Amino acid sequence: MSLRALLFRRRRAEPQSLEIAFDQAVYAVRLRRHPQARRYTLRIQAATREVVLTLPPRGSLREARAFAERHGGWIAARLGRLPAAVPFAPGLVIPLRGVDHRIEHRRGQRGTVWRELGADGAPLLCVAGDAPHLGRRVADHLKREAKRDLDAATRSYAQKLGVAVRRVSIRDQSSRWGSCSTSGVLSYSWRLILAPPFVLDYLAAHEVAHLIEMNHSPRFWRTVLRLCPDTRRAKVWLDTHGAGLHRYGAG
Repeated sequence: MSLRALLFRRRRAEPQSLEIAFDQAVYAVRLRRHPQARRYTLRIQAATREVVLTLPPRGSLREARAFAERHGGWIAARLGRLPAAVPFAPGLVIPLRGVDHRIEHRRGQRGTVWRELGADGAPLLCVAGDAPHLGRRVADHLKREAKRDLDAATRSYAQKLGVAVRRVSIRDQSSRWGSCSTSGVLSYSWRLILAPPFVLDYLAAHEVAHLIEMNHSPRFWRTVLRLCPDTRRAKVWLDTHGAGLHRYGAG
C-alpha cells in the first residue's frame, strides 16, 4: 500500500474533534487538516463560537492535542471576550442599518416582517405568524434586506470601475465580511445589514476593487478609497463593533 493510501486510511479513522481542559472548564476543538498548512494554528469562529485547530498534512493527533492544551488560556480568553449569543425573540433590540429596532410579535396580523414606529416613536420590527417561526422570519427578512443593499452597492461600484459582476451571494461567513472570486462571484456576510450603511458600502467597494486587483497592494487601497471615501471610518467601526454583530440570531 502506498504512503498516500496509508495517510488517507489513517485520516478517515481520525476523530473530528477533541476536548481540552483549562481552569476547570472543558472546551471542544474541531480538527481540520489543510494540505497547504505548514504548522498548527487555532482560530475562533465568532458566529458559531467554535474553536478550530488546523493541522498540517503530516501532523499528528498527539501534537495537535498538545498544541491545543498549551493554548488553553488563549482559547478561554478569546471565547470570554465574545459577546453573549442572543436569539431573535420578542422584545430584543437589534440594529438594522445601524438603527436600533425592537422586535415585536404581531401574531394575529397578516404578513411576514415589516417596520413601523411604536407609540413612543421608537422603530419596531414587526413579525407576524406563530411564535416558533419568529426567529426564522426575522433572519430571512434581514438576509433579503442585505442581499438587496449589497447587490445594489456592488453593481453601482462595478459600473464605476467598468468591471462585470457575475453574481452576488449572501452567507453567514464567520472569518471574513466578504470575498471575491476571479470569476466575478462576490459573497458577503448578511450581518452587514446590521451595520451603518457606510460600513456596508465600504465592504462592497472593497470586494469590487478586487475584480481589478486581487491583492491588498497600495494600488488596491487607492481604488477602494476612490470608490468609498469613508473607508477608514468603516474599518475603524468594524474593528470596534464588528465582532458584536455575530451575536444576533444565535441560540
